[in-house]
Amino acid sequence: MGNFDSDGGSENQWEDRGELAWNEFDWERYLREQDESVERYLGFYQAARLDPERIDHVAEKMQWGEDDWSDDPETDDDDDDTADGPGEDVYTLHKNPIFIATKAIYLGLNRAWETLAVDSGKVPTRLAVQFLLSLQRGEEFAVQAIHALDFGDYAMAVSLFKRALGALNQSLALLNAEATAADPALVGWREDAFAAFFDLREVWLRVITECREEFDRTGEDED
Repeated sequence: MGNFDSDGGSENQWEDRGELAWNEFDWERYLREQDESVERYLGFYQAARLDPERIDHVAEKMQWGEDDWSDDPETDDDDDDTADGPGEDVYTLHKNPIFIATKAIYLGLNRAWETLAVDSGKVPTRLAVQFLLSLQRGEEFAVQAIHALDFGDYAMAVSLFKRALGALNQSLALLNAEATAADPALVGWREDAFAAFFDLREVWLRVITECREEFDRTGEDED
């Protein structure tokens, strides 16, 4: 899947690092740093919106695929074995490239839709609510799938990504509705939204393919 590492470097990370001696301030700073990663991805993504290879090019800008994202224990520094200070590199779900990409693209969609839908004269209330709910469902299922991915449950990850795709298709159906497609206020927004949805679909389908390949390899090893 190129620069997207579906494993995220998470396998046995917590077991290897011992007990973390972080307080609430340390974790808040850590979470803010991960929020900044999502914003950084979104900035790269929006700047590359006309690039047909934007998914892979943004991943390169995020420096995914380098040793920092490897799950090979030989690439870890000796000082990382006991992450007992706020300066240590700790892995959580928030650092998973699939998580960051998904959250960032949905963040862009939500922000743009909220800006547009706040004016009831441009977007009917029913459509505004239905579309927002479909965004929430898609993001929630995708995050659950990435959780399963991080725990190495590839079959569950595939099932949850399929649910996320179902919610994504619902979002597309709402945008493709005759009344929506004919609304002049939504025409320009729909074009950008379609591109974002197809990018999410591309990322998830890549992960699903890798999950199925990994699941098949695991089954062969057990035979």
